[in-house]
Amino acid sequence: MTRLWLVRHGPTHARGMVGWTDLPADLSDHAALNRLAMALPDAPVVSSDLVRATATADAIASGRPRLPHDPGLREIHFGAWEMRRHAEIEAETPALIRAFWETPGDIAPPGGESWNSAQARISAAIDRHLAAGLPDLIVVCHFGAILTQVQRALAVPTTQVFAHHIDNLSITDLAWQGGAWQGGAWQGGAWQVGRINHKP
Repeated sequence: MTRLWLVRHGPTHARGMVGWTDLPADLSDHAALNRLAMALPDAPVVSSDLVRATATADAIASGRPRLPHDPGLREIHFGAWEMRRHAEIEAETPALIRAFWETPGDIAPPGGESWNSAQARISAAIDRHLAAGLPDLIVVCHFGAILTQVQRALAVPTTQVFAHHIDNLSITDLAWQGGAWQGGAWQGGAWQVGRINHKP
């Protein structure tokens, strides 16, 4: 069994839609970072390759092994909507942005990813790490990336998983009891869901 400790990066304070835009995280709350580091197991740390995740991972590593950054763990890519506010986009293409949030699945922003595409990418990255067979793995990533795995573990519709909050510097822990890793995919296995959005 591998337990995943999914950590959302520190806040960016951005007011627009931030996906692949490489903004830094505000890591000035040292007390919160120390509490987070203390709440995590002594396990390897992997992160998205975006700086808000890599810097957060470095800040909480506390001597833990750091695995290479994984671009597969990036946030959903908002394409032409990157760094723009919802109201601004809704004024231009109201039907498209409403459908993106209200009926998520194969609908994508111009030049960006749909929810289903992002989930497939992120799940493939997680599966590669699960295949290593580590007992615990700390994964520092993003709001959307964490929600894709919560949805996967709970086996619920996307609209239902969107009800979950994933705060900055929170922990969501999921456990995977794997089957057989064959041909780059799992055959069998089951998820267990622990705490979602735990703030130490």
